[in-house]
Amino acid sequence: MTTKTAGLQTEFEFTLPRGYVAPDGTLHRKGRMRLATAMDEIAPLRDPRVKANQAYLVIILLARVITQLGTVEVIETGVIENLFSADLTYLQNLYRRINELEPDEEASDDSGE
Repeated sequence: MTTKTAGLQTEFEFTLPRGYVAPDGTLHRKGRMRLATAMDEIAPLRDPRVKANQAYLVIILLARVITQLGTVEVIETGVIENLFSADLTYLQNLYRRINELEPDEEASDDSGE
């Protein structure tokens, strides 16, 4: 299921290539990611973990925009930190794909309409 708000798709389903293994051993592969807001990209820059290590930015960013991962109740940074590398790369690529404008979308924005 995807979520649309005012005709705009705001959430996207995904299936992780490997999956997140929860502490109880449950494998979680299906989830949803929402479109990022400006605050999603700004807020992590204030985090001391990002100030100490810029690579941590993606961990916080993904924890903010992933709205569901299997039956995991809360998607926090610890969940993202424990993803397999292939799944982290997959989610980074999905984030870029859903949050970047297509060239035809940029051109339509230039008209002011």
